[in-house]
Amino acid sequence: MTAYKLLINGALVNSSTGKVVADISPATGEVIAQVPETTLEDMHRAVAAAREAFDDGRWSGLPHGARAATLEKLASLVEAHAGELATLESQDTGKPIKLARDSDIPFATDNLRFFAGIARHLAGTAASEYTGAHTSIIRREPIGVVASVAPWNYPFMMLIWKIGPALAAGNTVVFKPSPETPLTALKLGELALEAGIPAGVLNIIADGPEIAPSLVSHKDVNMVSVTGSTRSGKYVMRAAADTIRRVHLELGGKAPFIVYDDADIEASANGAVVGGYVNCGQDCTAVTRIYIQDNIYDTFMQTFLHKVKQIRVGDPSSESTDMGPLISARQRDNVEGYVERALRAGANIAIRGKRASIACLEQGFFFEPTVIAEEHNDAEIMQTEVFGPVVVVNRFKTEAEVLAKANDVVYGLAASVWTKDIYKAMRASKTLQFGTVWVNDHLPLTSEMPHGGYKESGIGKDMSLYSFEEYTQIKHVMIELSGDARKGWHYTIFGDPA
Repeated sequence: MTAYKLLINGALVNSSTGKVVADISPATGEVIAQVPETTLEDMHRAVAAAREAFDDGRWSGLPHGARAATLEKLASLVEAHAGELATLESQDTGKPIKLARDSDIPFATDNLRFFAGIARHLAGTAASEYTGAHTSIIRREPIGVVASVAPWNYPFMMLIWKIGPALAAGNTVVFKPSPETPLTALKLGELALEAGIPAGVLNIIADGPEIAPSLVSHKDVNMVSVTGSTRSGKYVMRAAADTIRRVHLELGGKAPFIVYDDADIEASANGAVVGGYVNCGQDCTAVTRIYIQDNIYDTFMQTFLHKVKQIRVGDPSSESTDMGPLISARQRDNVEGYVERALRAGANIAIRGKRASIACLEQGFFFEPTVIAEEHNDAEIMQTEVFGPVVVVNRFKTEAEVLAKANDVVYGLAASVWTKDIYKAMRASKTLQFGTVWVNDHLPLTSEMPHGGYKESGIGKDMSLYSFEEYTQIKHVMIELSGDARKGWHYTIFGDPA
């Protein structure tokens, strides 16, 4: 069994107490690794190292090309270890190996290469002489020490989405993965040393008592970046108020999936299956609320239910598995509770998922796909993020009705519209209050485009130039041009002090 180490100030170290915690496989319920239990002392050392590394300029002071080259080297090392990282990700999260190997790790590598390239473009703007006597220049500068906290559903991708733009912009980072899925982050710590990232620039700790709240409220942290629940985001915002530190939050979602009567039913049903059940539905952009125009409802449901029944739930290490387990027994209980309450409240359960028993994996946290037909838009199952393999289907008659229903949640992360009518698609993309709106697809992302939400789905963007800029602060530099103090603005206002 592998024993992992923390990365603090350029060294791989154990916990200051020597204690370790067991990392559990969601598929087997068994221990797969030992992870150092991070102490407050460890966390303080990591922040102190990041603070010193930022203040002395060992990273921010490098030429932009040098930072880019180091991040490119890290990306190449990730690519070289892609097989190992995919296996760790699959074992730690329970997601099918084909999802980790063919999607998550390659996409994360592309994200890192994108930010390595954009590191060369941390540039201000040469402006004009707005007063007539001064040249104004805009500088973009790194913010300082960034505390980053990632979730368990896409641990490696979220790791890269956070450290990529932060490091590219010249910041230093203390990163904490989810306690359920620390392995790929700790492995990246080893690769970061090999890539030559200077000591203290990137620090990777694990979980422990009071670590997360203490990290996000630390006096020496200048920015906090968190992907997680809306509840966690609200806590971070309150903690940030004491020092007015910047926050970057990617939070929950409740994505609507709108199918108009002119849509391709086969394609939309395929999109709903993938969007609703990939990664066991543990995705903040997952299809959760399907709205079908009334006159195609029955046809769509027949097609959709047939496809849902074909989903293969099983061993994540098998190439034939489409859906693995939920992350934990607790999450399985949560999902089961939502389904049972919907049933008691009168919803029609078209396919009632239940705990699944997989041969040789009887201790795993498996749950079958569920489809609920619910007509009440204010029902709990329509309003609350379940974060599991549960999809709710509803009818609608008019365009105005469905767009109002789609917006009628506190979340605003992602949505999709299925239609052959470009005018309907454009009206929907304008009206829907979501950070991403797909037309005739659901889930794809690209490094060059931003990802982030409206309303209680968060503040800020991941990926793209927009994310990079959020890890910088803007400084206005104003240069007096004449060289004659008697012609300066202060002389005009106050006269000659003599």
